[in-house]
Amino acid sequence: MENNNLSSTQLKGKMFVGIVISDKMNKTVKVESCRTFGHEMLGKVIRRVKRYKVHDETEIAKVGDIVEFFSGRPISKTKFMCLSKVIGKSQMIKGRGGKKI
Repeated sequence: MENNNLSSTQLKGKMFVGIVISDKMNKTVKVESCRTFGHEMLGKVIRRVKRYKVHDETEIAKVGDIVEFFSGRPISKTKFMCLSKVIGKSQMIKGRGGKKI
């Protein structure tokens, strides 16, 4: 039997990748995930952005970090995603006025 870091009640669902846009809540980060797809009739490439509240038990994700998260059981009224890992840390970019991305 494989030993996972997940509790028995958290089952891994579909995996997502996104950028942390807010970390002001306790044990929660707001993540923006973007998906692109082709329109069936028009053939245009369409971009859809969705924001999720993601459970971050250890509070390791900061604003601008690229994170991987998955859907799981409901944790609260609006939170049903859990953080899997931080893929990349945020860096300061000179081209954007010194803001974090």
